[in-house]
Amino acid sequence: MKETSPGVSRRSKPSRTKIGRAFTDPQIPAVTYTIMILCGLVFLAQLTSDSVTNALWYRPAYSTPMYFEPWRMLTVMFTHSTSSYYHLLGNMFTLWIFGRELERAVGKLNYILLYAMAGWGGSLAVQLWVYVNPETILTPTVGASGAIFGVMGAMFVGLRSVNVNVTSLGVLLAINFAIGLQPGSQISWQAHLGGMLVGAAVMGVLVNFKGPRQRTKRISLLVGLAVLLVALSASYFVVLPLPVA
Repeated sequence: MKETSPGVSRRSKPSRTKIGRAFTDPQIPAVTYTIMILCGLVFLAQLTSDSVTNALWYRPAYSTPMYFEPWRMLTVMFTHSTSSYYHLLGNMFTLWIFGRELERAVGKLNYILLYAMAGWGGSLAVQLWVYVNPETILTPTVGASGAIFGVMGAMFVGLRSVNVNVTSLGVLLAINFAIGLQPGSQISWQAHLGGMLVGAAVMGVLVNFKGPRQRTKRISLLVGLAVLLVALSASYFVVLPLPVA
């Protein structure tokens, strides 16, 4: 007969097993839920102290040698504007709708990679926009929108690859993107565009090079895309002339 340690409930093991199963069961979108929880926790921390926002948001200036804090291109994905609850709720609702299905479709590891690369692509677009408008080098951005547009762009490519009518999704993407183009809008359409393009590109690799026989080529292309993002980010102050703020 097995014995349990004093003070330890027999139910503790099933509880741990259930949590572990959430991250191994392909039908449970645990990564999406984890991202949503992290965004919620960070938002609460932002409400408590502005220093949290200042430590995680992204400005193109942080990609210059003067500051060089490139990790902010990823941490910005977990921040949101504290002046509007809609910013957080809108992003999380969209992620809840599309993220769960995408995670189930491509698998957790591919989903994490796609989400991170799309978020980085959004920050990269914000970074490179400085060459069009140098004044934006000090403009801070917050939000998961770049990564979420990447998720939506990936869904568009994935559904299109299996001949599903994507008209409604295309219209939804166009409307949401157009909102950021309105005069006086504080929405970063650059992040939306960059995230959407990168998310679509990653999904294009996944759907066109799927299966064990294509594994090497698939991994090589994904690594190549990641290297390209890093190289473009580095070119901001290595190859291209640095804008003067």
